[in-house]
Amino acid sequence: MDLLEKAKENTRQKQKEEASTLIKLLSLFSVVRGINILIIVIAQYLAAIFIFAPKQGLKHIVLDVELYFIVVASACVIASGYIINNFYDVKKDLINRPQKYRLDNIVSQKLKLQLYFILNFLGVIFGFFVSWRAALFFSTYIFLIWFYSHKLRQHPLLGLFSAVTLSILPFFAVFVYYKNFSTIIFTHASFLFFILIIRVLIKDLESIKGDIVQNYVTIPIKYGERFTKILISIIALMTLDPIYFLWKYPEIGAMKYYFYFAVPILGLFTVKLWINQSNKNYIQLHILLKILIVLGVFSLALIDTSVIIKRLMSI
Repeated sequence: MDLLEKAKENTRQKQKEEASTLIKLLSLFSVVRGINILIIVIAQYLAAIFIFAPKQGLKHIVLDVELYFIVVASACVIASGYIINNFYDVKKDLINRPQKYRLDNIVSQKLKLQLYFILNFLGVIFGFFVSWRAALFFSTYIFLIWFYSHKLRQHPLLGLFSAVTLSILPFFAVFVYYKNFSTIIFTHASFLFFILIIRVLIKDLESIKGDIVQNYVTIPIKYGERFTKILISIIALMTLDPIYFLWKYPEIGAMKYYFYFAVPILGLFTVKLWINQSNKNYIQLHILLKILIVLGVFSLALIDTSVIIKRLMSI
């Protein structure tokens, strides 16, 4: 009986350890925003296939080792960026997102910082596998993310534009790799730039209480919610300009239907922005923007619906 009890106790202990390990992994996945990174990786490959190198074969792009290293380096550096933001946002998240705060802080700050340095090291190493210029790019990117988290985000305009620029830089790495300087790429980039500005401003509205605690001076805190809503509305209108030009490009193929969808969604977004100023409403608007961005990523495959079939047949 004693042996049986000991076996049961050992089994229970192993189950507890496995459950603890799983919870810690979920916590780390939350800290590094694993879903966001997965979306960015997919977006980089889809952008390479349909925008940056539309004339290259699917097999050539998917099996391109240097592109793979660029994407992996980007994922490592972005994950480390989320960790350092999490490190600086502890008090802010406790107020604005208490549930996420509890999940993120299951693992110690020491472990997070260790992972931060490991991911940065790996990002630079993978960059070196491409070229010393790529390693320099990712080293600079790491510094800019830290500088944003430590200093720039405390200044309204600098914080806004640096946050958006840092979000776009991973695509810039792929863009430079393929050296495709077409008008349609810059038009896509301007649309994404406007959407990301709106997203950052909505996040600022959503986290006013936490930003006050952290002594961050964001645009809503310095200029007020009304001014921020006016600014968001103007930028939402500005998205119509790149949308109109993209509609005129036959190269975007069936992706035009995404932009047909985006216009009324942005209209609904703007109306909803003004009729309610509760934190719950800002969270819903933030989710709506995330959905729009994710749909935009996957709609890249609609640029040429025959491309996938043709390229798969050519493998």
